[in-house]
Amino acid sequence: MTAHLYWDRMWGTDEGRGDWSKPHPWVTQTVEPLRRQGVRDVLDVGCGVGRHALFLAEQGFRVRGTDRSETAAAFVRAEAARRGLAITMDIADFTALPYPADSVDFVLAFNVVYHADEQGLGRALAEIGRVLRPGGCYQSTMLSKRNAQYGRGIEISPNTFVQPEAADDKVHPHLYADAGDLVRLHRGFQLLSAFDGEQTASGSFHWHCLFQLGATATPVPLLRPDLGE
Repeated sequence: MTAHLYWDRMWGTDEGRGDWSKPHPWVTQTVEPLRRQGVRDVLDVGCGVGRHALFLAEQGFRVRGTDRSETAAAFVRAEAARRGLAITMDIADFTALPYPADSVDFVLAFNVVYHADEQGLGRALAEIGRVLRPGGCYQSTMLSKRNAQYGRGIEISPNTFVQPEAADDKVHPHLYADAGDLVRLHRGFQLLSAFDGEQTASGSFHWHCLFQLGATATPVPLLRPDLGE
């Protein structure tokens, strides 16, 4: 997975970090449902500069974070120290998580795992399923086929596109999905809730999904907030 090459540059500047410093309302609204589920150990996969990892640590969860970017990891460690928070931060690809099996209750992957093709996503989900405890929850976003970028550039594998002339991370692979794809690609997970909503800009449609590991699952109620940053 190569999108971290773009984001490593972004995380090195105040301007690049600016749009990614505030936790998303969809994530902040998970706190109480997770507490009711007895969640303690949390993993934020591809956490960037830590907007969600830091927030969840402030809420009293035991938090681990991963990212491929050394710049991001250094920033999270420094910010956690400044705030007096204990966060375990590791440099790792989302297809190779450096944690034991059955070691976390909840995994968050916000705007992360779609930076791959379907095979890469499958490897990421296998790792997420491995580290989750039985019945653990997985919250993620996936690019929607309603997204304005779907179909642009070169299709390098099914539903996966690169835009060689792009000025942002679209030069790296991006995977898009419809509702059927979500179910097909997440074998071994039970889909509890999903909605397809815009994030920061017109046309920026993403699936916002909550899964539970295993064939049977108890729904966790999550509100659908205003998705504006």
